[in-house]
Amino acid sequence: MPINAHPEFIIAEGEYYQAKTPEEKIEKLKKMISLAPGHKGGENLRAQLKLRLKKLQEQQIKKKKKKGSQKGIKKSDMQAIIVGKTNSGKSSLLKILTNANPTISSVQFQTKEPQIGMMNYATTQIQTIDSPDYDRGITNTADTIILIATNLEDIEKISAELKTTDKKKIIVFNKIDLLDSEQKRKLEATLNSKKYNYVLISTKTEDGIEILKGKIFQSFDKIRVYTKEPEKKEPDRNKPVILLPNSSVKDVAEKILHGFSNRVKQTKIWGPSAKFSGQKVGLNHKLKDNDIVEFKTK
Repeated sequence: MPINAHPEFIIAEGEYYQAKTPEEKIEKLKKMISLAPGHKGGENLRAQLKLRLKKLQEQQIKKKKKKGSQKGIKKSDMQAIIVGKTNSGKSSLLKILTNANPTISSVQFQTKEPQIGMMNYATTQIQTIDSPDYDRGITNTADTIILIATNLEDIEKISAELKTTDKKKIIVFNKIDLLDSEQKRKLEATLNSKKYNYVLISTKTEDGIEILKGKIFQSFDKIRVYTKEPEKKEPDRNKPVILLPNSSVKDVAEKILHGFSNRVKQTKIWGPSAKFSGQKVGLNHKLKDNDIVEFKTK
């Protein structure tokens, strides 16, 4: 405490040390600076308080920038988002479906930031996100919504909240390991009567997971096109080019590298859209799922 400090300054100092959040500390520091003694002996005190304030403000700026960067998610060619109530099994499902390793807890609101994983299926990688608190930004950009729940009431409530989106939805009823055969039969009858696109699963026993993976993959209206180098017999099956239906050879070239189609002098194709293996086609040729394309450049 400085010599000849005003009682109001002493009170403000006490409030500062009792403050729990950075925002509160910044507020109390500003108050202390305004109440600091005006005599020459108080100059050092004001300088120290201003330096402390500057450091706190810089920490807050860094924290906000970091938080903003965590929320920014670059969308992949196929993106699915998992939504559901707390303890419905969202984190467990993400862990089973993908390479992600989220924290799994029964504590409410354990997931504070979107958790991202990649689901490998049918030579594709599907970006799968566990989003806390219905992040509407991600929900609106995702291609498919996976609604996970453990009771019919939650399914109806969340479905009502998602009525404004036209995204494809898959209802995932979790914890079927707790149901007997008659309960499962009645549950399926109810879900069928509501015309839901659904899967019954258990994140504990992993029943129904493979069926769910198939449904997720089928929900995307995309085609896979594989590229082959001229000197090789087989294409790289691990890295298909993901495109919309009715995409052309030119679309494949441009997806590989913008402007690449201008360098193409010859294209051969194999697969469903080819009349015969190794057919030579132009850039406007329409492709089908599982086609193979070979480019020769100028």
